Amino acid sequence: MPLFIITGCYSATSAKGMIDNPSNREKAARGIMEAAGGKMHSFYVTTGETDWMVIAEFDDGADLIPALLVVGASGAVSNVKTVRAYSGAEFKAAQEKAGKIASSYKSPAK
Repeated sequence: MPLFIITGCYSATSAKGMIDNPSNREKAARGIMEAAGGKMHSFYVTTGETDWMVIAEFDDGADLIPALLVVGASGAVSNVKTVRAYSGAEFKAAQEKAGKIASSYKSPAK
């Protein structure tokens, strides 16, 4: 199944809520990922441009969208971004396929 890396930021209201009433955000993230039909591999609180990162597996990227809609609509997070992650084996297969189809492409620069 495809892997997705999802990152985002907590809102100021969420930060205040976590200070006033600490909660297990990993458990909350796992719950929404599973409700949408995915499997969460890991959850991290991060530093830098984002506050958290989830690595999750979904049959299709379209299956992830409902979970992101729910989380985004809650107002608890912002700046949610998703990227598809490929394993080394998947990338090797892509390279092999590229080698087979390369002669089909005619560059405009040549």
